[in-house]
Amino acid sequence: MPFIYVYILNDRTGRHHYVGVTDDLKDRLGRHNRGEVIHTSKHRPWKMQSVVAFDSLQKATAFERYLKSHAGREWAKRHL
Repeated sequence: MPFIYVYILNDRTGRHHYVGVTDDLKDRLGRHNRGEVIHTSKHRPWKMQSVVAFDSLQKATAFERYLKSHAGREWAKRHL
């Protein structure tokens, strides 16, 4: 069974982060670092900070939405 991943990226300064979801981490990180993603193109290069694997897209997107909320950002700062 393939996994769906929720990931957190940090830029080289550690001041900017990005939360996303994918089924191919290597390809997705490459797209961020090549500037193919509009929301992350200004702060390249990116590195993976944290990755969480899920067995369903529904669970992964729910967790991604949570991490993008105020409470989720605070939780991630403390735990990831």
